[in-house]
Amino acid sequence: MQNTGLLRRFAAILYDTLLVAALLFLATVPFIALRGGEPVQPNENLLYRLVLAFVVYGFFVGFWSRSGRTLGMQSWGLQLQTREGRIPSAATASLRLFAALISLLPLGLGFFWQLWDPENLTWHDRISKTRVVYYPRDKASK
Repeated sequence: MQNTGLLRRFAAILYDTLLVAALLFLATVPFIALRGGEPVQPNENLLYRLVLAFVVYGFFVGFWSRSGRTLGMQSWGLQLQTREGRIPSAATASLRLFAALISLLPLGLGFFWQLWDPENLTWHDRISKTRVVYYPRDKASK
């Protein structure tokens, strides 16, 4: 068990981004239907924006607090843990999600910080007191 590298982390993020995009498309369908097929204007519809935010929040916090893994993380052998090695609570997962947004704001510097961090942690790892660990698959089980 070791903290994961940046490339493996980005691969899981890409996978999860595709899954979340699909969920956001599905969440948009009822809003388009209510408008008779007309496009939804996010800046004019607060409920629509709240639903999209809830989908993203529910995806990450739900997976992280239930199993410590999103589907992308599972595919790449990653797991989110507290410093004690436990699956994070919903509160800790929520803090991590909002801290990850902060990590993204300065052109992703909070993610790239991992390259210089002595413990291989990102800003949101440090803020939420969590870490993403890599569990290599057992070659015998393949």
